[in-house]
Amino acid sequence: MRQLPLWKPLLVLAVTLISLLYCVPSMLGGKMPAWWPAWLPSQVVQRGLDLQGGLALLYRVEVEKAVEQTTENLIDEVRLVLRTEHLTHRTLQRVGVDTLELGLGSPADQDKVRQPLIKQLPNVVVTWVADKTAFHLVLTPEYKKEIGRLALDQAIETIRSRVDQFGVTEPTIQKQGEDRIMIQLPGLDDPGRAKNLIGRTARLEFKMVDEKGDLDAAIAGRVPVGDILLYGERVERGSRNKVKQPYLLKRRTVLTGDRLTDARASIDQQQYNEPYVMITFDRQGARKFGQLTGESVGQRMAIILDNKVYSAPVIREKIDGGRAHISGGFTPEEAHDLAIVLRAGALPAPITILEERTVGPTLGNDSIRQGLAATWLGGALVLFFMGFYYKGFGMLANIAVAVNLLILMAALAMLQATLTMPGIAGAVLLLGISVDANVLIFERIREELRLGKNPMAAIDYGYDRAFITIVDSHITTLVTALVLYQFGTGPVRGFAVTLIIGLVASMFTAVFMTRVSVAMILKNRRPKSLSI
Repeated sequence: MRQLPLWKPLLVLAVTLISLLYCVPSMLGGKMPAWWPAWLPSQVVQRGLDLQGGLALLYRVEVEKAVEQTTENLIDEVRLVLRTEHLTHRTLQRVGVDTLELGLGSPADQDKVRQPLIKQLPNVVVTWVADKTAFHLVLTPEYKKEIGRLALDQAIETIRSRVDQFGVTEPTIQKQGEDRIMIQLPGLDDPGRAKNLIGRTARLEFKMVDEKGDLDAAIAGRVPVGDILLYGERVERGSRNKVKQPYLLKRRTVLTGDRLTDARASIDQQQYNEPYVMITFDRQGARKFGQLTGESVGQRMAIILDNKVYSAPVIREKIDGGRAHISGGFTPEEAHDLAIVLRAGALPAPITILEERTVGPTLGNDSIRQGLAATWLGGALVLFFMGFYYKGFGMLANIAVAVNLLILMAALAMLQATLTMPGIAGAVLLLGISVDANVLIFERIREELRLGKNPMAAIDYGYDRAFITIVDSHITTLVTALVLYQFGTGPVRGFAVTLIIGLVASMFTAVFMTRVSVAMILKNRRPKSLSI
């Protein structure tokens, strides 16, 4: 056997000690003793949804609504083009999810209007409809696909911001397909409140109340052109009951929540300690808000969130400073959650729940207990077989398996990874993978002994000739695990992470660590037989 360099046993010792230090916080449940130095590791392996309970939600983003809103916003762009070119039109309205109809006064104007539209609206297909004396402006398929992709990405970021402010530990928010989002909230105490917080579109709008319109006629179904009928709630002072309140509003939105910079829940001491939400606009929003209030003194401005009117106060004077407040009979929790969704921003499109799973903590504890039982039982059987069949070398392999699991748990803690039931299954599988490499080596050593080689030469040949086979088997399994991680979601990824870390650790313990251990044991010896 070759001379053993000093760095090899030192490396084995260092990896084992570092792994043990990273495993201690998880063994203690994150409750570190007072004497534990602050510079030592304190990260713990996080438990997934299936181990500690919580809520799993699968949402679909209604990307067609985002396309519809983009088409609606296109109206202002078309008007700007026509105004810049000094062109007139008869009508301009949305007639489909992705189509605007631009009516002209005369067919003779079509050539003058067509060129500016094509030049300044590159994402729109302009088609002349002769029988209507109008242009149809249709969003291109590529642009609609881009809108859907951006809507999904923005929805994920908005939801992540809301969940982070809600205070859930280690949430999982992942994209699935072209229009779906998987959300896992482990350890959640109030699923209903979380669903309400996540699912709100939170589109904040300001519209003027139509004081001259006939509200009764609108309630009866005869809404005036250019108006919209929305409802809110009015709280009766005596009984504190909520009564449905209709509002006839101008359809045009004078200001949106896109210019918000902050939203905070507070208490109105003068109004029965009623919670409300104070909102603050950025510089441009504040300037526009001041201009609107200055031009509308004596009129009512409605504050609308997701098509529900929260208040419609009379503007007494111009409001500078860019501050306003939203009230509406909130509870403190409702005001706090509303402030969260306003700070996080509006969703680009509504989202609907496709699937909901709630895992109780009791079920999670059962999963942990059964998973650990399977690990201990599988490990005990493997260790017994290796010790019985391969004797002294088998005991070295058993030590390597223990160190392998130690490295795995240390890596999970170091990476702040989340352990799930599939992850535990991966750990059990690694027990077999870890000893598989040793079995190849030991059987090769036995074969060399049968061919008449001396024990020291048999050990060298056994490790050297089994090495390529072990590398090949580990690489093929590693490629599979990487594919699972790349294309899998949720539990599949958890299994893949555990498998990848375990495979790397297995190569270290089975090929490197056991050989170093054998070399140290047989150093300066010339045994005539091996315990294998």
